[in-house]
Amino acid sequence: MTYVDCFMAAVPEANKSAYLTQAKMMAGMMKEHGALSITECWGVDVPEGKKTSMHLAVMREADEGIVFSWVTWPSKEVRDAAWAQMEADARMQGMEMPFDGSRLIFGGFETMLEA
Repeated sequence: MTYVDCFMAAVPEANKSAYLTQAKMMAGMMKEHGALSITECWGVDVPEGKKTSMHLAVMREADEGIVFSWVTWPSKEVRDAAWAQMEADARMQGMEMPFDGSRLIFGGFETMLEA
């Protein structure tokens, strides 16, 4: 059964290009370690909520966009091994994120339905 890592972050509009550059590098690494697919999305129609919303979840500021992304893996075991290998990879050492990582939301999910 496939396993999916999901991520959501607020990224300064001025850093959109830098984010995409870093995302492409990370996508290559993930594919090297067994990822089936990587999808990066820039929010264009993301309504603000009163009680809850993506904006509130990532504490989005006025000059930021919202990124939603996911990585599909063959299994949780492949994903766990990949992340362990990537964390030790020299390409990740000293990497600076083009957004506030303290507001990054992430989680891993088992796939229930693909249609």
